[in-house]
Amino acid sequence: MNRLLGLAAIAAGVMLLIFGFNAADSLSSEVKEFVSGNPTDKSMWMMIGGGVLVVVGLGLTVLRGKSA
Repeated sequence: MNRLLGLAAIAAGVMLLIFGFNAADSLSSEVKEFVSGNPTDKSMWMMIGGGVLVVVGLGLTVLRGKSA
């Protein structure tokens, strides 16, 4: 069960990372980054959330918990 949840978390994390990188490369994000020097919050949160999900998914997949 943990392995299935881990694989689902990895898949969701990779999708969030892809969406985050695409949002960071959008025209509106590049204009905001040019003006303020910072990327948009939406793209940053998607990339952070995707990275966290991938790490959690790897942890669930690789490290199997001992079931009682």
